[in-house]
Amino acid sequence: MAATRTTIAVLGDGGWGTTLAIHLHRLGHAVRWWGAFPDYVKQLDRRRQNVKFLPGIRIPRSLPITSNIADALDAAVIVLAIPSQHLRAAIRPLSGSVFSGPIFVSAAKGLERGSLKRMSEVILEELGPVPLAVLSGPNIASEIAQGHPASSVIASSSAAVAARLQTVFMSNQLRIYTSNDPVGVELGGALKNPIAIAAGIGDGLGFGANAKAALVTRGVVEMTRLGLAMGARAETFWGLSGLGDLVTTCLSGRNRWLGEQLGQGRPLKRVLASTPMVIEGVETSAAAVRLGRTHRVELPIIEQVHAILFRRRAPRAALQALMSRRRKPESRLV
Repeated sequence: MAATRTTIAVLGDGGWGTTLAIHLHRLGHAVRWWGAFPDYVKQLDRRRQNVKFLPGIRIPRSLPITSNIADALDAAVIVLAIPSQHLRAAIRPLSGSVFSGPIFVSAAKGLERGSLKRMSEVILEELGPVPLAVLSGPNIASEIAQGHPASSVIASSSAAVAARLQTVFMSNQLRIYTSNDPVGVELGGALKNPIAIAAGIGDGLGFGANAKAALVTRGVVEMTRLGLAMGARAETFWGLSGLGDLVTTCLSGRNRWLGEQLGQGRPLKRVLASTPMVIEGVETSAAAVRLGRTHRVELPIIEQVHAILFRRRAPRAALQALMSRRRKPESRLV
C-alpha cells in the first residue's frame, strides 16, 4: 500500500496506461482512468481486460474507467500515458482549464515529428507552466502488470516534485529513482527506440550476440552525443533511462519486433498494419535524424534505420554502410 493515498488521473488506455492505472490502484491510490474512445472504454469496463494492448492481465473491478475526461481531471497527479504523436491533440482541449496544482507526469517515450519537441515541451506549450515530471526506464508493461520486479526513473527540475512522485509510484515491486535531468531521461526513452529497431533488424538477419553488443554500445554513444547537444548530462544515458531502457528494448519490445520483421524482408507498411500497437521508433527516427542535422551530431545507426524505414534501403546495404565507415579510435562520445 502507498504511504499516502493520492488521487491520480491516468490518461491513456494503451498497454502502458493500463499498467500504470493497475499499478497505482494496487498501491491503494484513488485512480481515475481515462480512455479516448467511448466504445473501447465500455469494452474495457465490461471485459475487465485490455485484450488489444495488454492481453491476459485482469483489470480490478474496483478500478474505474471513463471516456469523459472531466471526470478524471480532479486529481493531485495527472499521468499522461498517450503516444507521442497523439499527445498534443489529446491535451489541447485542456488548454485554459484551471488546475488546482496537480503534478503532471509524462509517461510517453518519443519525439513529436513535426516540431521535434520532447513530450514535456509539448505539455508545457499546451498547458502552460504546470508542475511536471517525466517517468521513464526499462519497463515492459506486461511484466510490471504481472508484478515482476522492475526499476524506473522520475525526473523533474523540481527536487520536491520528484521526491513526492517517488513516494507515489514506488512499491516493493517497482523501485523508483529520482533524477534532476528530465531532458536526458526523456531523450533516453525516445532515442533508444530507433536503436532497438536496428537490434531487431539484426535479429531478423540472423546475427548473434557480438553484433547486438556492438550495436547497444555504439547506440548509447549516439544517444549521449545528441543528448549533450540538447542540454542533457552524459551520465543519464548510462543509467536506467538510457542504457537500461535500451537493453530491455533491444531484447524484448515492439520496436525490436518491428525491426526483426524488416530484417526478414517484410515491408514496413504491412508490418505496421499487422499490429494495433504504436511503434514509437518509426517517427522518432525521423525526428532524431533532423535533430542530429540541426545540432551537427553524427548518428550513423539512427540514420541507417531511418533510411531503411523511409527510403527503402535494404538492411544489408545499411549494415555495409555502417561497417565501412572511416577508421577511428573508440571513445564513448565520438
